[in-house]
Amino acid sequence: MPNIKSVIKDVKRSRQRQLRNQAAKSQIKTYVKKTKALIATGSAKTEDIATSVSKTVSVIDKALKHGIIHKNAAARRKSRLMKRVSETAAA
Repeated sequence: MPNIKSVIKDVKRSRQRQLRNQAAKSQIKTYVKKTKALIATGSAKTEDIATSVSKTVSVIDKALKHGIIHKNAAARRKSRLMKRVSETAAA
C-alpha cells in the first residue's frame, strides 16, 4: 500500500475508473449479445431489430466518447452488427 497521499488518491481513482470501464464493456457485450439473438431468431419484427441495433450503437458510441474503447474497435463492432442485420434483411 502506498504511503504518499497523492499516490493513495491515484490508486483510488484508478480503481473507480476500472469499475466504470468494466461496467461499460459488460454493457456493450450484453447489448450486442441481445441484438445478435434477436437477429438470429428470424421471427422478430424489423422495428424491434432496428430499435435494438440503435440502442446497441448508442451504447458503443457512449463508450467511445468516454475513451473506454478505441475508435477502430467501436467502428468494427458497429460494422459487424450492421453486416448481420443487412444479411438477415436480404435473406
